[in-house]
Amino acid sequence: MTTAAELKQKDTEELRALVAELREEGFRLRMQHHTGQLDKVSRLSQTRRDVARILTILRQRELADKE
Repeated sequence: MTTAAELKQKDTEELRALVAELREEGFRLRMQHHTGQLDKVSRLSQTRRDVARILTILRQRELADKE
């Protein structure tokens, strides 16, 4: 888990790459969950929260650029 403060220090391209990576990880976790291989189900919700956190930061930057 990465804090919002740490994420805000990264540039936009790094954040976009991280979102893609986390979405891929989320897909793998969902597949493991459906096949019964996932040990820590909480990783699913944590991954979703991390993606949402990054998307929020990207949106804030987008809105700030419009001003």
